[in-house]
Amino acid sequence: MKSLTPQIMVSSLGQLGEVLLVILLAVAALELVLWLVLRRLLHYRYALPLMLVAPGIVGLLLLNLYPIGFEIGLAFSNMNLLRFRNPTYSLSMAWQNLASVFTAPVLKQQYFFAVFLRTALWTVIQVTFHVTLGLFLAILLNRPMRLRGLYRTLLVVPWALPQVVASLAWRGEFNYEYGFPNVMLTRLGLHAIQWKSDPFWNFVAMNVTNIWLGIPFMVVILLGGLQSLSPSYFEAADMDGASGWRKLRSITLPLIQPILTPAVVLGIIWTFNNFNVPYFINENNLETSDILVTALFRAAFDFNRYGFSAMFALVIFVILLAISIVYMRMVSFSPATAVSRKARETLTVGENV
Repeated sequence: MKSLTPQIMVSSLGQLGEVLLVILLAVAALELVLWLVLRRLLHYRYALPLMLVAPGIVGLLLLNLYPIGFEIGLAFSNMNLLRFRNPTYSLSMAWQNLASVFTAPVLKQQYFFAVFLRTALWTVIQVTFHVTLGLFLAILLNRPMRLRGLYRTLLVVPWALPQVVASLAWRGEFNYEYGFPNVMLTRLGLHAIQWKSDPFWNFVAMNVTNIWLGIPFMVVILLGGLQSLSPSYFEAADMDGASGWRKLRSITLPLIQPILTPAVVLGIIWTFNNFNVPYFINENNLETSDILVTALFRAAFDFNRYGFSAMFALVIFVILLAISIVYMRMVSFSPATAVSRKARETLTVGENV
């Protein structure tokens, strides 16, 4: 075995060198073609910048398009652990996988719609808390105060931590005997909570962890939006005797709508697809705590249903796409967006005058 190790290393290095050589030759050929077409044939002014970014663009396309195409092809197959080398690809297999997503258990006992409703509840709770508490803290930090920079730094810490590390730390805090919440409950004379084995409290533990992790992102985004607002609106509102709630509802929210909308869309997508927190907090693999992405992971890697899981992933993608489109259209036609657009136009005219 010891004598074979250097041979294996030499062989691996040789294969790596061949791959790098092929990549270099491909990049050189790409640059030559772009130079001949853009520079010599078309005399394009910005040929050099395009030549510089072209390898990166091609690399990103290959890294994204190939996995997506492979996943779509996999959805048309009956591939599993037994048929890994000789799966069957057909439209009937795709239809069978699609029907199985909605009619057969996606786990051992849980069906798609039960998991989907839990995922929707999880997303609504998270985005509501993230936006509400994030806006509240952003408004507080936007006011003059001592040690404001320190408070901002401390609020960013949960977001800066690796999510896996933070999730595992929170999982330790939900230990029945040694976790901080249960220690405090027992000292107060109350019963300790089964955070990891009780379905309800395990779901609560997931939400508490992700709320703590997700609020700093909203604080940073909304604080930047608040700092970009012109103080003239608020000065005029103060002269008119407007209350704080009135200024929030009629000035702040409409003006930060262009910032709040993409932040909410990103929050919905990230929360809907959040894997780390539900997976690591659900240490006992309770099916009643799984959301769609963790159910997808278990279907693929615990139950080895690869074709089914690929179709399951496409269904999740379509759901997220539909939610994003509906939300964007609702926001674009909302009265708050019209007020925000009018306010920005007024501000621009005033600055030009």
